[in-house]
Amino acid sequence: MLSVVGEIQSFHNPRLNLSAGYPEHLKKFVDTEETESIRAEIRRWPGYAETPLVDLGSIAKALDIEKIWYKDESQRFDLKSFKALGGAYATARQLQKFVSRETNKVISIHDLLGGRYDSLTGDLVMTCATDGNHGRSVAWGCKLFGCRCVIYIHRDVSAARASAMEALGAEVVRINGNYDDSVRRAAEDAITFERTVISDTSYPGYVDIPRDVTMGYTVMLAEIVEQLAGEKPTHVFIQAGVGGLAAMVCGYFWHVWRAARPRIIVVEPEAANCLQESARKGEPVVVEGELSTLMAGLACGEVSFNAWQILDEGASDFVTVSESAVVPTMKLLARGVDDDQTVEAGESAVAGMAALILSRQSAIQSQRLGIGSGSRVLLIGTEGATDPALYRALVAR
Repeated sequence: MLSVVGEIQSFHNPRLNLSAGYPEHLKKFVDTEETESIRAEIRRWPGYAETPLVDLGSIAKALDIEKIWYKDESQRFDLKSFKALGGAYATARQLQKFVSRETNKVISIHDLLGGRYDSLTGDLVMTCATDGNHGRSVAWGCKLFGCRCVIYIHRDVSAARASAMEALGAEVVRINGNYDDSVRRAAEDAITFERTVISDTSYPGYVDIPRDVTMGYTVMLAEIVEQLAGEKPTHVFIQAGVGGLAAMVCGYFWHVWRAARPRIIVVEPEAANCLQESARKGEPVVVEGELSTLMAGLACGEVSFNAWQILDEGASDFVTVSESAVVPTMKLLARGVDDDQTVEAGESAVAGMAALILSRQSAIQSQRLGIGSGSRVLLIGTEGATDPALYRALVAR
């Protein structure tokens, strides 16, 4: 059987809602009826194309399970991350609302392309904190739709990721703190300098813009449902930082497949497991400290308010994976297994695959997570080589 060196720790959610129907009170956070209109807008953006759903049959065979599907977001626009769908969409929504108010007429997001309203939007400033991919999406959206951008990064964000955002026209501010410190600094400065925060992290009083961000992600999920062509996974291993994507995966598939929805397994780094700790306590918990992990996009210590409402009753299990499993899993996908195609997977993209492999190495964890020879697993490769030099160095180890 395929193996990597590492450990997995799991916690089963005692508050899991087993009802077949998607709860009405959660529709304010994710509603599939909105997805098609969002998808219609994003399909008109330059460079849009569906990303592939890869069948990793050889890895599935090696792990003694029936099926593995891998959604490869390394090919999403030129940003190499699913986050291209979120930050840019929420940025466009804010500009769309602003221009509609100023002109007293309803405009579409598509109307913003080509610089038609730059005289109105050019002095507006969007801002956010980021580990890299979300900020790059916001910066790209600002460039695409015509406004200014200030991005806050923490001390551990690589220089290459900062440069990628600057290349899109963003002003990048590095702070001496962790991700959650950069979130607070971005919010404080936004008040001082009258900027609009485009964040996928929500909290009471700030929920609408993060909802736009995460609803953008559902375009990817709609693609997956179509690409599955009637097949359904039994399990989804989905990595999480603040929980925005994991919550959309949980809510969207619950909404679409109802009683046939897959078991949602949320995966985090050992050093940044705010969702797992929150699940243990039954309420949002802040994980303090350095949050040091190679999986930089998952280095978050505070749970998103919106995301927690869904995951608290929709996620089945919360697991952590050790750092030692990250690079071997990246290399495994980069070289391919037998007949499987090779996959470019960045550091934060492999947590789900690592958790799956580690769970199959343990009879106890396989039993706890309900994984067996008949399991059909969906993984989302959330990023490619967003720091190309780092990726090459890690895969070449």
